[in-house]
Amino acid sequence: MVLAPAVASPHLAQAAEPEGSPARPAMLFGDTSRLDKPFAKDPSVIRFANRYLMYFSLPPFGKERATPDSPKGWSIGIAESEDLIGWKKIGEMLSEQECDRNGLCAPGAIILDRKVHLFYQTYGNGPKDAICHAVSEDGVRFTREPDNPVFRPSGPWTSGRAIDAEAHPLGDRLLLYFATRDPGMKTQMVGVAAAPLGSAYGRETWKQLVDGPILKPELPWEKRCIEAPTVLTRGSRLYMFYAGAYNNEPQQIGCATSTDGVKWTRLSDVPLLANGGPGHWNASESGHPGAFADQDGRHYLFYQGNNDGGKTWFLSVLRINWTDTRPTLAPMP
Repeated sequence: MVLAPAVASPHLAQAAEPEGSPARPAMLFGDTSRLDKPFAKDPSVIRFANRYLMYFSLPPFGKERATPDSPKGWSIGIAESEDLIGWKKIGEMLSEQECDRNGLCAPGAIILDRKVHLFYQTYGNGPKDAICHAVSEDGVRFTREPDNPVFRPSGPWTSGRAIDAEAHPLGDRLLLYFATRDPGMKTQMVGVAAAPLGSAYGRETWKQLVDGPILKPELPWEKRCIEAPTVLTRGSRLYMFYAGAYNNEPQQIGCATSTDGVKWTRLSDVPLLANGGPGHWNASESGHPGAFADQDGRHYLFYQGNNDGGKTWFLSVLRINWTDTRPTLAPMP
């Protein structure tokens, strides 16, 4: 791993909202280390070694900030927090292997056997983008799988692309959810693979469980895209929060439930989390969710948004409360 120096307030920003706009949320995280404006996407949060860690996507350097040795593509930022509200950037994962020389992003973090396992995607290769795997003892410095990428889907239903990885244990298996596109690269869908829990999670360990999508766009608001699956377990059920529609169409967040991790049923035909109204920080979208279960049993939903059609991107968080078997969202205190 290439580790960048820790970065605090100079590269963090708060959203600029019009006068008289609705109150901003407790957390708005933006990173200006790459561009001359705040830009952070695709949050994934864990609690590890007595702190919260958030992994997120960073865009390529803009010409106003690039140096001759700056990485050329997307990369992954790492931030820490004590309260899930205030975040300090402490490192980065940059391109290091041949497969990610054009970039890497969309991290999905999980703690297994007291180590942080990070599943992430290559970027910039079109239908050849695939899922990679790395492991860390401290949550910041990662050792990458030598045979990365470790997974890409197969079958006539898919282009072979795999992005937006989410790993979730169920029984004696680790389920790997991913987004892919149809052979024409038009429609985004979610699929699932599995590896034995406790294995090395290398390329030879993964088995695609279904020769087709487990969730595909069907509702009007989902348009031609379902992506960014993120999963919580509550009791005997799994809950998948997912993004519907491509960025800024607007992208919004839905929820589906399952008992086996493979067959999913939507909880509603409308979004659980819609984009904000005019003047809100997320008027252009509420997208790419990252669900987090804390050690005290509380659940949170991190997500991305903006109000300028994607010129900037901020990350925020909401509490997940439960009414029987249904989640509801509430602002952080």
